[in-house]
Amino acid sequence: MKSLYGLLGEKLSHSFSPQIHSFIFDETKIDGSYHLFEVSGNELKEAIKGLKVLGIKGVNVTIPHKIDAMKYLDIISDEAKKIKAINTICFKGNKTIGYNTDYYGFGMMLYKYNIDVKNKRIVILGTGGASRAVVQYLLDKGSKEIIFITRNLKKAQKKLSGYKILTYNDLEHLKEKDILINCTPCGMYPNVEDCPVDKQVVSKFKVAIDLIYNPEKTLLLKYSKELNLKSINGLYMLVAQAIKSEELWNNIDIESDVVNEIYDRVYSLLYGGKSI
Repeated sequence: MKSLYGLLGEKLSHSFSPQIHSFIFDETKIDGSYHLFEVSGNELKEAIKGLKVLGIKGVNVTIPHKIDAMKYLDIISDEAKKIKAINTICFKGNKTIGYNTDYYGFGMMLYKYNIDVKNKRIVILGTGGASRAVVQYLLDKGSKEIIFITRNLKKAQKKLSGYKILTYNDLEHLKEKDILINCTPCGMYPNVEDCPVDKQVVSKFKVAIDLIYNPEKTLLLKYSKELNLKSINGLYMLVAQAIKSEELWNNIDIESDVVNEIYDRVYSLLYGGKSI
């Protein structure tokens, strides 16, 4: 009998998660199926109860439920407590356990591309949900300096007290740093000619990471390539966080060569050809 998994969110028709998990099932020989569960906010509590009753082994959680879902779980993992958001639920016995696998996916991406964040000076574009797991990982791994860039300074200061926060207008005066990370949707398809910063700002860094994966090369990453910076998009993180979810749901460790094979299949499906 197949094990059941899925994605819990509000609008899921364009989700790529079922295809990624089908590749994971193929490569790991897990006998599973992955489904989309569209649920509104006022149905969330009952939906989690219902999934538990149905015998679902685990679900991923996406917008807008990553924070609210925490209220209805029995246990929250350490990284999710610090991030204050989950994206994965495991149903273990009679317990529901929340994790944030974006945290691990981001770390796996850095390891894959040999990016060391310890003692590095890092600038994060955006203060929304995508930045939560990123900044927690950077803090845990000993980054020397973290600066947030926002369009709404007052709002960001309330949300991120204790962090250095600047506006986009401040970037022209910014001194050289190590790593630039885009955690905004600016430049995502179909708005591929948009970029959160100009090329002159990008030139102040050694590494550029854009969590967007559609298109393969955002304008930000095109700038960074032209400047000969190390440039990475968010596809490996997307795949890695899905793989971490499967590891948690099934109490297994998936070898790195299998992870890379799954990534290559996803890359080929999205972009054509082989990953570099």
